[in-house]
Amino acid sequence: MQLVVSLNPAVDVEWRVDTVQWEEKNQVLMERRWPGGKGINVARWLAHLGGNPHLLIPLGGRNGDELKAGLREQGLKISTITLREASRANVVVTTAAGKQLRFNPLGPKLSARKWSEVLATATKHLDRANLMILSGALPRGVPATAYAQLLKIANRRSAKAILDCDGAALRAGIAAKPFLTKPNEFELEQWSRKPLRTESAVVRAARALADATQGWVLVSRGPKGALLAGHGISLACRAPVVRVRNTIGAGDALVAAVAAHIDKAPEEWLRWGVATGTAATECTAGELATLSRIKKLHDSTRLRVTR
Repeated sequence: MQLVVSLNPAVDVEWRVDTVQWEEKNQVLMERRWPGGKGINVARWLAHLGGNPHLLIPLGGRNGDELKAGLREQGLKISTITLREASRANVVVTTAAGKQLRFNPLGPKLSARKWSEVLATATKHLDRANLMILSGALPRGVPATAYAQLLKIANRRSAKAILDCDGAALRAGIAAKPFLTKPNEFELEQWSRKPLRTESAVVRAARALADATQGWVLVSRGPKGALLAGHGISLACRAPVVRVRNTIGAGDALVAAVAAHIDKAPEEWLRWGVATGTAATECTAGELATLSRIKKLHDSTRLRVTR
């Protein structure tokens, strides 16, 4: 079982419009709604790829009820922490030309009592999980060390952990030494506190982060693919060229693919991650690519050693 902790989940809402006209009425041609937020995206992809994810999520209000119903309809296993405040709804406005505006509310605040419930529930599930995935921004009310606290619990139980966050939560989490850390280039630059203007600078920063965690670092790089560093290995894999329809959730698909193949060689984490993330960009937001398409993209990927 893989425990996926999603502390600030959301209903994802997409509004389709012809174009955006500022300070004028914009007619919404179509609305779509589905369970979203980074951790939920990871769990949905992981189940699709043959994993056995169990979601731990705080939920509240009507949006929380909608999330719970949607996740159960998809057959996902969940443990919930009940909140008084409503869970958030993220809105994406997509134009006919494929341009997107994204609006993400801060979401509900977790009290100290609710955070203690999260820790207790995670501890219980980590007794039988072989992997924990921590994904997304922290909600209001919890300390910047929240993920670090969860990582320490996982480490004590010899469960591998994947960390995908940014800012203060990332910096605190790194000190707890996750098995694998998944920044994008911007988040890696934030951590290194200096510009990463060249390929070699990105590689050096990834290696430095891997040295800090004594684990693995997987840097997602959009159309440039991804970079894997750690334990004396530094590899890059460029994304196959495809027609991009949407980029929402591509990084989450990459994380799910790594989790699904974590028992294979690190080179395969990179190849399957890039293939799955690329396949996600070919889909409408919220949809999942076919396994045959992911396999085809995997087979077309090529690795190179970076220096």
